[in-house]
Amino acid sequence: MKQLSLLGSTGSIGRNVLDVVRRFPDQFQIMGLAAGGNVQLLAEQVLEFRPRLISVIDEAHARDLCDLLPREYSERVVWGASGNQEVAAIPEVEMTVSAIVGAAGLLPTLAAIEAGHDIGLANKETLVMAGKLVMDAVARKQVRLLPIDSEHSAIFQALEAGRRQDVAKIILTASGGPFRSRSREDLVAATPAQALNHPNWEMGPKISIDSATLMNKGLEVIEARWLFDVPVEAVEVVIHPQSVVHSLVEFQDGSVMAQLGIPDMRIPIAYALTYPSRLPLGLQSLQLSQCGNLEFQAPDYDRFPALDLAFTAIREGGVLPAVLNAANEVAVAAFLAGEISFPAIAETVAAVLLRVREGSEESLADILAADARARLVAHELIVASAIS
Repeated sequence: MKQLSLLGSTGSIGRNVLDVVRRFPDQFQIMGLAAGGNVQLLAEQVLEFRPRLISVIDEAHARDLCDLLPREYSERVVWGASGNQEVAAIPEVEMTVSAIVGAAGLLPTLAAIEAGHDIGLANKETLVMAGKLVMDAVARKQVRLLPIDSEHSAIFQALEAGRRQDVAKIILTASGGPFRSRSREDLVAATPAQALNHPNWEMGPKISIDSATLMNKGLEVIEARWLFDVPVEAVEVVIHPQSVVHSLVEFQDGSVMAQLGIPDMRIPIAYALTYPSRLPLGLQSLQLSQCGNLEFQAPDYDRFPALDLAFTAIREGGVLPAVLNAANEVAVAAFLAGEISFPAIAETVAAVLLRVREGSEESLADILAADARARLVAHELIVASAIS
């Protein structure tokens, strides 16, 4: 039985992870759960899976959680960044699933690696912010980092068809999100509700907005560069509205390997949890005869500049990917709050990238400082734009 810690248990990925565990109770045991502020759902998860340790966002939420649980759990609840790291690094755990959204996932993921755990990675920001540091730690601790993002899982699977030295190109597919056919002028009036209405996938609000701007794909480009140890020039993005082909790998002989499937995150989750085995998930099969035409288009960098910003950040390197991510998190939150327009998300990120540049990608302190500085500058720019 594989013992797991799950970071981000109340989010979309976390709930799907627990659904896989629920389906195969003889194969998995939940040892730790970490979540944000949704203590009602977390309490239900705790009562069902009975973990050894539970973490929440802060002490106030910890008290609220304890009020919902039997007294025996009062000594098992921790909180904050240190609490997440405790859950991530429980000694008996074999794999930590990192599904916290955003920069908050970096430190607990590093803690899990240092504890010698394999990682099921759904938190792309970990590699966006500190790809070199994380992959160096993975190599030093001799653990496995297995992707859970559907695109990176697809690449991981397609790479099984050949040798790494024969890879010519990695091709990430993007649905294009809800605004794929909108004009640049129309995007100015786009609302949060419209942006959250993804045509194919059920995701949390932050990832849904990133999908609408194509920043999600940009973050995945950076993640792929580190995860698969390829130069960014060997990573390509294509728009594939049907979300049937989850990503592809082209080899130097011209062969292209693709992974296809229905858009259900339980497939890549289960593969990461059991690699190299596969579980009989009992999900709907992909019916190719009902898929119709499969379309592939080049992305429009003019309408969706966030993707180009991500390519620029990883090409220039240093702390710029961390700056990109931090500024984007602030801008997305501002858009969801109705404080800025949809195009202003990318505009804010671009402006912050010009202002916050100093630091080394090999220094965790520099990365965290750049993250904090980028958030401050993004807030200042957003406030200034509201005043003007």
